[in-house]
Amino acid sequence: MKRAHHILKSVFGYERFRHHQADIIEALINGHDVLTLMPTGGGKSICYQIPALVRKGTGIVVSPLIALMQDQVDAMNQLGIRAAFLNSTLSVAEQREIELLLRAGELDILYLAPERLLSPSTLSLLEFTPIALFAIDEAHCVSQWGHDFRKEYQQLSILHERFPAVPRIALTATADARTRSEIIEQLALGQASVFVNSFDRPNIHYAINESGNSRDELWSFLTENHAQDAGIIYCQTRKGVDTIAQWLSKKGRIALPYHAGLNQAVRQNNQQRFLREDSLIIVATIAFGMGIDKPDVRFVAHMNLPKNIEAYYQETGRAGRDGRPADAWMSYGLRDVVGLRLFTENSDAEEKFKRMMHQKTDAMLGLCELTSCRRIALLGYFGEYIDQPCGNCDNCINPPETWDATVATQKALSCVYRTGERYGAQYVIDVLGGKSNERIENNKHDKLSTFNIGHEHTAVEWRGIFRQLIAHGFLATDAEGYGVLKLTQKSWPLLKRSVTPQTVMLRKLRKAKSKKKNVSASASDLTAQDQQLFEQLRTLRAQLAKAQNVPPYVIFPDKTLTEMAIVKPHTQGQMLDISGVGQSKLERYGQAFLNEINNPI
Repeated sequence: MKRAHHILKSVFGYERFRHHQADIIEALINGHDVLTLMPTGGGKSICYQIPALVRKGTGIVVSPLIALMQDQVDAMNQLGIRAAFLNSTLSVAEQREIELLLRAGELDILYLAPERLLSPSTLSLLEFTPIALFAIDEAHCVSQWGHDFRKEYQQLSILHERFPAVPRIALTATADARTRSEIIEQLALGQASVFVNSFDRPNIHYAINESGNSRDELWSFLTENHAQDAGIIYCQTRKGVDTIAQWLSKKGRIALPYHAGLNQAVRQNNQQRFLREDSLIIVATIAFGMGIDKPDVRFVAHMNLPKNIEAYYQETGRAGRDGRPADAWMSYGLRDVVGLRLFTENSDAEEKFKRMMHQKTDAMLGLCELTSCRRIALLGYFGEYIDQPCGNCDNCINPPETWDATVATQKALSCVYRTGERYGAQYVIDVLGGKSNERIENNKHDKLSTFNIGHEHTAVEWRGIFRQLIAHGFLATDAEGYGVLKLTQKSWPLLKRSVTPQTVMLRKLRKAKSKKKNVSASASDLTAQDQQLFEQLRTLRAQLAKAQNVPPYVIFPDKTLTEMAIVKPHTQGQMLDISGVGQSKLERYGQAFLNEINNPI
């Protein structure tokens, strides 16, 4: 551990370990298996990088995304760590060169995709190579119940069988109790030490918006809070991604699409631009994001409802990895609720799996419809409990109003019943609102007792009511995929006059408000003079990064530049005292940054 502490300071530039890092590292150095759950930005990579440098041999890192291996290796090389990757993007000659370096013991860390690792040739290569450890990143991919399931991950127990003396560490930022059990079972980690850090990301402000005009609300959110910040916007469909990206581009933001329907070269280029440029927005399906190490993502926005809390937590966790203020903003509507239920119901999955997916959707809806602190509920889902409201979510900052919706609920349920449980929400809303059209007249539904009994609410308000009634289990949607509303057992006490109905309290429709930031979050601690120096350092960093074709943050993250701008070191020794400056980076960049600091414009 003495050597581990030395590496932490000399290579990574940090004074002390955080969370359970020291215990995890010590366990691996001593040859023990480990399962660790740590939030995004919590320092998971150091947990295997330092033991790989301390132990004899090469650390083998299993990573699910080929597209990001180059950036991970670039970041390691900047620190003076001998890192490489083996994947299909390399030529045959390049692959042979990496294999020779591996055999010669010239690599500290090697990144492999699970598919590559499991190939007979790679396993044979590793059997003749000293291996320090195996690190299985994004270990939640092993779970068939999860949102990022990869079948190859379930075969990684072969590492325990073929290399029983080599310690393994499985790492993830997202795993409920069921997923943790599955990771342990599937990867044969029954004897592993388990370290669970807090799932809390206190720097992230959570806000969920009941959709009215979500595009306009997104634009308001961006202009008020993130006019020049980098961020990610998630959409449910490829068409939605393309539409939002084009719309934002027309409004003057640099916004690039990312989804599986795009040419691979286009996807790769857009991803690289996002990692290397400031102020750029990626609009994506959930195909984007896993393993993204960009620390200065200031917001993650969802234009649709994620299918479960694990996905929501994983995706929002890509914001604010540097620990500075960031936003997780979501807009969702009735269509999302119906769509998720239909997607699950119409899948070819077994009934047990469908029931589990419905339960996960219900939990996600429950988080959306909360009137209390969202962070308490979010952490509670992962088995972590806090006894005080967070003060940094929309419900804490702008507590929602509720109203007695018992009568409105009875009207809605009655109208669904009297129209024969054969129509979707919009048709029922038209009947409730007294909207006369050819379809309603042909069905003679303008003669029903429920026709025009809901005129006191607007169509937007009724959609919010129906969304909440589905979320609370008073209504269900059909299994055939048409979005037809059906009554549930829970709804009958509200319809039967002989039964005293329960009171139904619903949220009042409102727009979510993020905390306004008058100063860029990346420089919120700076005076005007320090801010000017900070921008000069960012410009220097961008020039150095461009010359090497690497993302700027692998030179130094914003957090390190901020400290430089405040402390203003004058010597190399003082520069080493800056968090994030290790010996290798001091030798590479120290003098250039010292010159900028000591000779400001």
